[in-house]
Amino acid sequence: MQKILVIPSIDIKEGKTVRVVQGIPELECSDYGNDPIEMAMIWRTENAKCLHIVDFDASWYHSHANSSIIKEICSSVIIPVQLAGGIRTVKDVEEAFELGATRVIIGTMAFENPAEFNKIVDEFGSKKISAAIDVIDDEVVVSGRKKRIGISALDYSMKLKEMGIERLIVTDITTNGMLAGPNIDLSKKIAQASNIKITHSGGVSGYNDLMKVQNIEPFGIDSVIIGRALYENKFSCQKIWRVAESGIFN
Repeated sequence: MQKILVIPSIDIKEGKTVRVVQGIPELECSDYGNDPIEMAMIWRTENAKCLHIVDFDASWYHSHANSSIIKEICSSVIIPVQLAGGIRTVKDVEEAFELGATRVIIGTMAFENPAEFNKIVDEFGSKKISAAIDVIDDEVVVSGRKKRIGISALDYSMKLKEMGIERLIVTDITTNGMLAGPNIDLSKKIAQASNIKITHSGGVSGYNDLMKVQNIEPFGIDSVIIGRALYENKFSCQKIWRVAESGIFN
């Protein structure tokens, strides 16, 4: 069994680091620190091997207000940065890579504009382009996690596989930021059916939950995004990073 990669999440809204609970960002989280750049440096100091950035202003308003912050994060750390939020066109993807992102995560566009999505995957390759599956009650949601599309997570994963995707970021929104335990059954089911690499996201509250995700690694879950539990010091960061020493990013 390989060790899964632990990826800290930095969620940004209006230039600040925010807490996200069930897909809704909350501003003025002083206990998290307001500076996303400082937060990126802290996680790098703690020996993180990769960062996951979500730009909520881009996701909700297609705003580029946080671009300079994202660019500085990418230039300030010497680890891969994957970027999600508001990627709707080829130009958006190009701009994300110009900011320094190593991988771009696409959600809504894959559903609403599959032709454009196919063009992006063909142009940039499946190593640099991944797809997000956000789920509420086993139904996929898009548009900043606000709109249900009437398709199950499993059916949607198979559709994305047909479109050339080799990695999915799977999030059960009902567990996101709740510290109530990960929905490992969802990630496991999608991994088994699609044979696509899975990054699990949501629900990890501490070391025991992390080990639950680790235990399903043989099914194709090779990484996990963690937000609130890291910010609230639910476990020793240095021990967490040692779990991830394989340093996978593919």
